[in-house]
Amino acid sequence: MSLAKKFDKNKLILGLAAPLLAIVAAVAVTSVIIAITGKDPFHAYQVMADYGSKSDSQVWIINKAVPYYLSALAVAIGFRMNLFNIGVDGQYRIAAFFAAVVGGAMTMPGFIQIPVIIITAMVVGAIWAGIAGLLKVTRGVNEVISTIMLNAIGGSIIGYFLQDGRLGKKEGNMIHTPVLPDSAHFFEIPTQPKPIYGFVVIAAIAGLAYWFVLNRTRFGFDLRTVGQSESAAAASGVNVKRMVITSMVLSGATAGLVGMPTLLGVSYNYGTDFPVGIGFTGIAIALLGRNNPIGMALAALLWGFLDRTSTQLEFEGYAQEVVGVVQGVIVLCVVIAYEVVRRYGLKTQQRKVGEELAAQARKSDKAEVSA
Repeated sequence: MSLAKKFDKNKLILGLAAPLLAIVAAVAVTSVIIAITGKDPFHAYQVMADYGSKSDSQVWIINKAVPYYLSALAVAIGFRMNLFNIGVDGQYRIAAFFAAVVGGAMTMPGFIQIPVIIITAMVVGAIWAGIAGLLKVTRGVNEVISTIMLNAIGGSIIGYFLQDGRLGKKEGNMIHTPVLPDSAHFFEIPTQPKPIYGFVVIAAIAGLAYWFVLNRTRFGFDLRTVGQSESAAAASGVNVKRMVITSMVLSGATAGLVGMPTLLGVSYNYGTDFPVGIGFTGIAIALLGRNNPIGMALAALLWGFLDRTSTQLEFEGYAQEVVGVVQGVIVLCVVIAYEVVRRYGLKTQQRKVGEELAAQARKSDKAEVSA
């Protein structure tokens, strides 16, 4: 019992050591980089803390973090399967586009129209990601290559249909799909000075579902097993090819949710100004959060905080690229710190096992001598 408690204590220490090491390293490296530019790093941190603590900034950060978090979830599903779904950006964009087209062509009560729009986005995202999964299991095409190509193809499809006279309509210098009716507007959580997207509830439910499926179901166990060793999973009776397609479909369906906070809560149409690049940000957030639903939520909030404070830093005379450098440094420090701690923990555990085996061998030798 004491040994188990000691092992749990060591595990807890190692678990806390990794993020602490990452934070210290990130702050140190970032401070050096800012100092090299001729600016005071401590003043930069003060500006970020003051501006980020304002109520309007907090609401903005939460709203920004919602699509970031959904994107990270979509990426993490692939990561747990040892698949690198780099196509989340294309998947959520083409999903949002067709969901906007379907929603703009409907006139129905909100309790019907909103679910139809969301389901449409999830189905389109699932189909688009499923193509990459199908290519992988049938033709051996690496998912990185296929999803990059699908990103380009998806952008071309959107560009073709999003034209005046096709599925788009021109309004000034902008072209967008028909505006969604008021019944398709998602609810908001009233806060001051601005409301929080109601889609934060959907994001929380998606995170809970992600945790439950991966950690409390047979499917999640099989998925993680395939990610760790395909040969071992196949030997235990798991259909690896089916799991690859299924995980890509689930990843794409989750990616379909990424554009919904913007579509149903901000723009109410898909236009040439629809946000892009969220899928690639999700990769960084998934790495930063270690594919953990809570960790990714904190990472998404951190990313939103850095995005929000970047404008204020620029007003203070800091280079615009500083925040981008900070984001990259944080991700690198987290990845390196966790790997260092993992290797240290593994080495420590191996040494303890060796010491226990050696002690048992000595006892056995003494018993034989006394006999």
